[in-house]
Amino acid sequence: METLIQANAVDYIILATYFAFVLGIGVLARRQVSGSLDFFLSGRSLPAWVTGLAFVSANLGAVEIMGMSATGAEIGLPTVHYFWIGAIPAMLFLGIVMMPFYYGSKVRSVPEFMLRRFGPGAHLVNAISFALAQLLIAGINLYLLGSIVHALLGWPLWVALIVAAAIVLSYITFGGLSAAIYNEVLQFFVIVASLLPLVLLGLHKVGGWQGMVERITAAAASAPPEAGVPPAVEQLNSWPGQALSGFDNPVVSVIGIVFGLGFVLSFGYWTTNFVEVQRAMASESLSAARKTPIIGTFPKMFVPFITIVPGMLASVLVVEIADLKAGGHPVGGSSGGAVTYNDALLFMMRDLLPNGLIGLAITGLLAAFMAGMAANISAFNTVFSVDIWQHYVVKDRPDDYYVKTGRAATVIATVIAIFTALIASSFSNIMDYLQTLFGFFNAPLFATFIVGMFWRRMTPTAGWVGLVTGTVSAVTVWGMAQAGIFHLPGQGTAFLAASVGFVMDVLVSIVVSLATKPKPAEQLVGLVYSETPREHLVDPHEKTLPWYRRTLPLAGLSLVLVIILNLAL
Repeated sequence: METLIQANAVDYIILATYFAFVLGIGVLARRQVSGSLDFFLSGRSLPAWVTGLAFVSANLGAVEIMGMSATGAEIGLPTVHYFWIGAIPAMLFLGIVMMPFYYGSKVRSVPEFMLRRFGPGAHLVNAISFALAQLLIAGINLYLLGSIVHALLGWPLWVALIVAAAIVLSYITFGGLSAAIYNEVLQFFVIVASLLPLVLLGLHKVGGWQGMVERITAAAASAPPEAGVPPAVEQLNSWPGQALSGFDNPVVSVIGIVFGLGFVLSFGYWTTNFVEVQRAMASESLSAARKTPIIGTFPKMFVPFITIVPGMLASVLVVEIADLKAGGHPVGGSSGGAVTYNDALLFMMRDLLPNGLIGLAITGLLAAFMAGMAANISAFNTVFSVDIWQHYVVKDRPDDYYVKTGRAATVIATVIAIFTALIASSFSNIMDYLQTLFGFFNAPLFATFIVGMFWRRMTPTAGWVGLVTGTVSAVTVWGMAQAGIFHLPGQGTAFLAASVGFVMDVLVSIVVSLATKPKPAEQLVGLVYSETPREHLVDPHEKTLPWYRRTLPLAGLSLVLVIILNLAL
């Protein structure tokens, strides 16, 4: 059978070896699971470097690999804003400001924090919306996992989806969060080792960075106007980023990126997304929990060079992607239908890598997608079991009952993800789909969090009313765009929907708070900044550590590096 990727015995041996390690880690982790704290939060026993790498790897799934390479192929360097503006500042804020509240309150999930701050109304709304979001995002990872299997073996997409889902299901069901985290650390190194050769070989083929610049410039100049290809100057410079934001005015574009992506979407995702926060909450101490996202910023800021650059190279090296970008409709994509930008990385592997390296690259992609899907599923099973089932359906059962519920939820979520994967398959660039989901779920949640954490007057009623209003507002803006009432290219619609959802949540929360009764101050200790003693927010043992192991110096170094990167490109 003719397949997109022509693998041989060496490639399959590499794949088989990797899967043996993955399943072995799941079996070993199972032996450590003796209760719900072990299954859902690894017993709070992991060191910062492990949780820090897992923090990055959990996000290094379909979005980082296929989504960013797809967007790199489509619009070029402005894609780096998803990292240097849309991730690093929020990760630093999470570690410095928000982790003491999460870790110190000893909650098992972000919705559980909402329960303590705002009561059952906001808690239930958040738990349901978060669980739904994880099922939809797990479908993205599973769809791309299935695409890899289809490209490698030629299986129908639905068969590939079932096989890929079964692999992820096995090790999460075995070992819970510990299995996911230790696999994520292994997967991080496999991913880097698999993508770096692709970048080096691609740059060598086009004559280095300058050769890539010249090829992209020539392709942009020759593209027909109806293809909508961004000018070369926009593709080859990160600022002002009109190709990403969809705004022609450079000042408005910068504002849209900084506020819409850098603040609303980014802070909404990184500070409230339990998929990421769960890794930090599995740390062995408050100091380790705070450093988890900060340690994660260092590899995170260099991920664009192994994800976005291959996409940019694909736009001038791969015949099918170059044709697609010039307005053509090539066939023979990884999912068996038309070529999309999501296929950029697979075509690069087909055209550049010899056998052996193909096996390593495919292993890296599978590792990335399994890391992403496992992160979504492990977060879903915690929120479903702890925040929905235990609080509202079956209360006061033995601990073992909820561990079994978590395992059952894992199976159910994996089956549902097979169907949500079919939704993801309808998008040419999955970043469009993902940013839409973040605008619906994360932006309003961040508004509720940030107001409630810094304004003690915010009331329980305002918590759930603001959250619902913000979500409905974001969905309404997106619906108006779909109805043709307005049109923004790029990620403009997602940025606008998220911004409107955030602003409406804040405004409604303030108005409702002024008209309803707040919680007594003594119930807000550990939940509101002004009511929490400083000693609750820092680890007293941290001051004995050398500077490079302390939270604030590490964060300062990261901030300086990311500013330099923004200025350089």
